[in-house]
Amino acid sequence: MADQRSGGPEPAAVEEPAEATPDDHGAVAFAGPAVPDRRDHWDRRVAGGLAFLRRRLAGDYEVDEFGFDPHLTDAVFHPLVRLLYRDWFRTEVGGLENVPADGPALVVGNHSGTVALDALILSAALHDQHPARRYLRLLGADLVFRMPVVSEIARKTGGTVACNPDAERLLGNGELVGVFPEGFKGVGKLYSDRYKLQRFGRGGFVSAALRTGTPIVPVAIVGGEETYPMLADIKPLARLLKLPYFPVTPTFPWLGPLGMVPLPSKWLIEFCPPIPTAHLTDSADDPLVVFNLADQVRETIQQTLHRLLERRPDPFGP
Repeated sequence: MADQRSGGPEPAAVEEPAEATPDDHGAVAFAGPAVPDRRDHWDRRVAGGLAFLRRRLAGDYEVDEFGFDPHLTDAVFHPLVRLLYRDWFRTEVGGLENVPADGPALVVGNHSGTVALDALILSAALHDQHPARRYLRLLGADLVFRMPVVSEIARKTGGTVACNPDAERLLGNGELVGVFPEGFKGVGKLYSDRYKLQRFGRGGFVSAALRTGTPIVPVAIVGGEETYPMLADIKPLARLLKLPYFPVTPTFPWLGPLGMVPLPSKWLIEFCPPIPTAHLTDSADDPLVVFNLADQVRETIQQTLHRLLERRPDPFGP
């Protein structure tokens, strides 16, 4: 028998098994080089895409009387908007406890930003971050529903025309309804007028809330004004194109299609305490009550905007 101390070949080293160590969440993970899970990630994405197509082709989804398609909204539209509000705009949402977990409520917000991204951001962020994962049924201007592609997208994602009958039907069905009473006056204002609320029209949204006894939840949105800062409005061109305004921004129309890329401003969204209306249902047709309540909502949003702007001194900060 050869002596192991001689110059013969040494026995092969036996690799010790990787030591198991608990991670930060208490789960056991084995030490050693990490193996990328890219294949599983793409497998899941492909499987999810095929499942989505199979369900669409089989007609295994529901659309309500307004054309709202929750399956398409969750699978396509919200993921796209999520990239904007979470990664591009770094949106922070507060006051979600003021949005009821069930039953109707009318969410009233300020409108801004040349392109109405605030409505999309508000809808997706609310659905993602609210514990009850509620959908916000947006009320839009007539122009939105006269545009071929935009109208279809608006209907599929839960929008409808901003009129009292539709608003009251949605509220009567227990839905969460979103409205921007400033309309195009808010979206199309110049950057020099940023975060100054425009008139709230005739208060039709208040009448809808009063008739259904629905609480009103004011919401303030900071960040939209800086996405497409409007420096000028070419009114003759707007009239020619039958548009409410034709914006001139630091990037549009100078950069062509690239000018449609929004600037990465920091967004803050704050839901304010709800304003009850159940005790005022008999005053839905009283102009004084409607005006006073609309003014209360407007003032609440304006004061909240001032407070949020103090929290965000740098529009493009982290």
